[in-house]
This record gives sequence, structure tokens and C-alpha cells, in this order.
Amino acid sequence: MTKTEFHSLLTDSSKLSFEFAKNYVHDNLPNDFKYTVKLNVSHDDPNLKQFDIYPSDNDKTVELITATEVVDLLCRKNKVPVWLDISVESFNKNHTVFQLLCAGRYSDDANEFYYQKSGTGPFGIKSPVLPASYKDEQTKFSLKKKKSFFAWLTKT
Repeated sequence: MTKTEFHSLLTDSSKLSFEFAKNYVHDNLPNDFKYTVKLNVSHDDPNLKQFDIYPSDNDKTVELITATEVVDLLCRKNKVPVWLDISVESFNKNHTVFQLLCAGRYSDDANEFYYQKSGTGPFGIKSPVLPASYKDEQTKFSLKKKKSFFAWLTKT
């Protein structure tokens, strides 16, 4: 998969996830997007030979990056994770922040992508994490606000 194709799928999946989240949250979510990427959450066995696997990705998280930075991070040798669960995680004044939970298995074979039949390639559109108090689809809740790194630094 080329970087251009992956970027297009990321953009489309982000919009779908953004609209889906509006069914659950009452916050006014900004239309500018950032991403928190959790790499190799599946902790795949490096002995699986049909995939590229990067054990050094285990437990790594990259926060508040742009779509272009996501593409640069995840598109390796024209291969991408076979599944990426995307959901709205939080927001701040300027950005809606998506969480990307990523498989550790990388492939360039579209038949390996978990959500290919739904038209989103490797991307699975998920709801925001529901609070423990969540009762039903009629109840909307507020997402947590994510403070920027610079706001944290200047906090006294």
C-alpha cells in the first residue's frame, strides 16, 4: 500500500470515526485532527513469517501527531498494520484527538486487512471509550479534554 493510499484511508476513517463519536458525546469536537498511536498492541510473535513484525514497537505510544506523521510512522516498506482500531479519544481547544490501536503484523496484501470488506482497509471504526456510567444509546457523555504539552509546561 502506498503512503498516498494509506493517507486517504486514514482521512476517510477519521471522518467516519468523528461522525460516529457524535452519536455518543455532546462535546463540540474541533474539525482539526491529531492522533495518539499505540504500536503493536497485539504483541505479535516475531516468528510469523508472512508478516513484517517490529518487536521494538511493543508498548510504544506516539502522541499528538498529524495524519502525515501517522503515515510516515506506520507505512513501512509499503506495508501497514493489518488492523488499526480508530476512535475519538479526547479533544482540546484546537484538535479532536483520535486513538489508533495498531496490530504488530504489517502487510501489503489487502486480503489480510481486517476491515477490507467494509471499505476501510485495515481501519476499524470504534466508538469512544464508554464511561462506566454509560446506560444506553440515548445517553451522551463528555469526553476528557487533553491538555497540550505546552499548557502542562507552563502550569504553575
